[in-house]
This record gives sequence, structure tokens and C-alpha cells, in this order.
Amino acid sequence: MKKIVVASAAVLAMGMSSASAADLGAKMYKKAPPVVAAYDPWDIAFGSAIMSNYVFRGITQSNGQKGSVAAYFEPRYNITKDVQLYVGVAGESISFTNRASMELDGYFGIRPTWGAAAFDFGFWYYGYPGGQCIDSVVGGGGVCPAGSNVAGPAFNVMKKDVSFYEGYAKVNYTFNDYFSLGGNAFYSPNFLNTGADGTYASITGKVIAPSTWFGSTGIGSYVSGEFGRQWLGTSDAFYGTAQFPNGIKYADYNTWNIGIGFTYKVFTLDLRYSDTNLSKGDCNAFTSDFTASGTNNVTAINPGGAGSSWCGATGIVKLSADLTAMSNLK
Repeated sequence: MKKIVVASAAVLAMGMSSASAADLGAKMYKKAPPVVAAYDPWDIAFGSAIMSNYVFRGITQSNGQKGSVAAYFEPRYNITKDVQLYVGVAGESISFTNRASMELDGYFGIRPTWGAAAFDFGFWYYGYPGGQCIDSVVGGGGVCPAGSNVAGPAFNVMKKDVSFYEGYAKVNYTFNDYFSLGGNAFYSPNFLNTGADGTYASITGKVIAPSTWFGSTGIGSYVSGEFGRQWLGTSDAFYGTAQFPNGIKYADYNTWNIGIGFTYKVFTLDLRYSDTNLSKGDCNAFTSDFTASGTNNVTAINPGGAGSSWCGATGIVKLSADLTAMSNLK
């Protein structure tokens, strides 16, 4: 009887030991977790474009249909998946009255996202190297150093340096895979170094076509548009007239554009229509267009009456390529 009790105790002990070992194993030796790639917060965006007309807020920067090329380089740092810091440089070819032929920009900012809303807050510097001071007296002797000359038949004037900076805030809300709306605001205390402050605000919209429209070709398409208003202050005396010797109050204006685009991999072909409500006379007073001519476009700030087409309706064809190091260069 004693042997049976001992044997039973031994069996029970073995069973308990086995159960404890099984429980311990279940707790300690789970399936290994999946390997997660190390998170790299750095990225670089860059690209280039060629366009039939470089239009900025409804006004050509490339003398109408002369065409322009552009490029940019933008390092980025993602603090979290929802907050990105960035800094960049960009350049475009231009054709200004003061003989400047290049725009060189520098910018930086922060892009936070909150759900479907993407924000962008930053600072942009527009540089225009290579300019000359253009004065209204043939052969010089006016407000510029001797040796300057007039710009075109309108006898327009322009400063040597028209560089300026702006602060900006943007938001874009994506409703679904096909539709988004945005709003933008920019402010400069000295727009184009004219002495006049400038405020620009706009709303934007974009509709993306379903991918099934083009089958398996990889081609995408969209329709987008913008409506904006540019408010401008009063220039300094350099741009003054006999009636307004201390400076002219530039005309505020509306601008709008609408276009259709086609995408394939990193390439985008954009076909766009752009226009403003600026009169030819007020456009000439603001742009100092060296191609302006005529005498029938008299306004309060343009007593000579020369008219400019730089602010009028235009079509734009743009082919661009945009890449990021993490997505396209792996």
C-alpha cells in the first residue's frame, strides 16, 4: 500500500511538473515578432520642368510666350509621420524689364498633417540677380546712374534689384481619393521691392480621375483650378508719376486658372488656361513691361496710356518630372 501511494504521488508530481513546464513554455517562447525596417526620417525631393509660359499669379514672368525652364531641390526631415520640416532652393528662367533673366529662390517651412488636412507654413525668398537700373531718361541722367536707358516704347522704369520675400500659410483637405480643396495666403511687406506691400489669397480644387479610366497603362489624369486675389499697396517714389510723385497705388486684381493634367510615373503634362481682370494700362504700371505700347490705355496710375498684355488670358503647356529619393531612387 505504501508503494502505491508513493507511486501515485510520483505520477502526480510528474504531471504537475509537465503542466508547469507547458505553461512556462507558452509564456516564454512565443512566435518571434516581424522584423521592422529601421525608420529613416530623411528624404529629398527634386524635379524640373519646361513650360511655354512662366505665369505667376496670373502675370507672365517670361515675356508672354517666350517659355521658361525650372528646377528645384528640397531636403526634408520627418519629425514624426505627421510633421515634416523642409528647406529648398529653386530656379526659373525669366525675362524682366531690368534685363534679369533668372529667378533664384530659397525657402523653408514646416508641414504638419492632421487627419485629412495637410498644412504648410513657411518663408520664401525670390531673388532676381543680374538686373540693371532702368530709368525714364534716354541715355541716363534720371533716377538711375548715368548710362541707364529707357525700357521699350512705354518709357518704363525698373529697379536693378527687385528681390523680395513672403511668409505663407496653406491648407489642403483631401475628402477622398478623388477630390481635394485648398486655401493659401501669402504676405510681403515689399512686393517685388516696389515699396508696396502685397497680400495674396486663393482657393484651389483638384479632381483626380479613377485609375480605371486608362486601364493598366499607368496613366493618371486630373482637373484642377485656382481663384485668387492680389492686394497691393503704394509704391515708393521710384515708380511715382507727376500726379503721384511719392508713389502710385497699384491696382488690386483677381486671377484664376483651370487646367487638365496627365501623369505617368514621375512625369506630369499640364495644360492650363490663366487670366486676370487687370486692365492693360494698370498691368503696364505694375509690370513695367518693356514691350508695352500704345496711348489708349490711360489710367490714374498710367497717364501715358501704354498697354501691356502680360496680365491677359494665356494658355500654358508644362511638362515636369518630380521625384523623391526614398520613393524613386531605392
